Amino acid sequence: MDSNRLSGPLADPAGEAGYPSDHPDRVGFFTDTSVCIGCKACEVACKEWNLLPEDGLDLTGMSYDNTGALGATTWRHVAFVEQHGSTGSTVDLGMPGMGEDQVRWLMSSDVCKHCTHAACLDVCPTGALIRTEYGTVLVQDDVCNGCGYCVPACPYGVIDIRPDTGGAAKCTMCQDRLGAGLMPACATACPTESIQYGPLDELRDRAGQRVAELHDQGITEARLYGHDPADGVGGDGAFFLLLDEPEVYGLPPDPVVTTRDLPSMWRHAAGAALTAAAVIVGCFVGGKR
Repeated sequence: MDSNRLSGPLADPAGEAGYPSDHPDRVGFFTDTSVCIGCKACEVACKEWNLLPEDGLDLTGMSYDNTGALGATTWRHVAFVEQHGSTGSTVDLGMPGMGEDQVRWLMSSDVCKHCTHAACLDVCPTGALIRTEYGTVLVQDDVCNGCGYCVPACPYGVIDIRPDTGGAAKCTMCQDRLGAGLMPACATACPTESIQYGPLDELRDRAGQRVAELHDQGITEARLYGHDPADGVGGDGAFFLLLDEPEVYGLPPDPVVTTRDLPSMWRHAAGAALTAAAVIVGCFVGGKR
């Protein structure tokens, strides 16, 4: 089995999935958290376009966030991270000062990463999860049987089972809008262009320039997350510019596609089975003497 089928850099996931060479360019999201204002317009636009039920207005008690995390009915989620003290650069908003106990808000709109190597797709027994011609990962509602194998397979904890339908659900990158030549609803609604949509290669170039710009401004903690095709998932179709460690935003620091070790596991299982068979045959042969 080609190791690239499950892990490692892969230049063309759609082509690998069988689409002809003239398929559209791979597209994705670049989320620049340095300009996110936490307005949640992306969350609302996602829900409205995809007809997702509301999550209620109960706050978590830990922040001003009312949705808490990504889920089966929350395909976009804006994290609100409140930091006290001198933890990096702050932005002067012209608001009254708060003394020595400075507060910094880190906000980031999270979403399905549409991984180059998507374990959710690998483990789906019905083919409900597919790679689209745009290189994204899509759940086919009419094929999903709700087995839930995809849920623990996701290294980001994105996909989940909807209680009302019994099927798996997550961001589709607005597949229906892409087919009509439109941007995903979240990127269209973002007032600060924190969520940028486009060909993935262009987004990576744009992100590199933005990081260099922030470093020149003295914001040396700015970094990219999920952009590297050599990382544990082969790079994400949705990647981020962060202003702190990934864990601060609730993101795993070093995600790995959970099906990466399947070939070696099968080899070890086959070796164990052959050994067991040899022992059984040996017992029969020895018993006849």
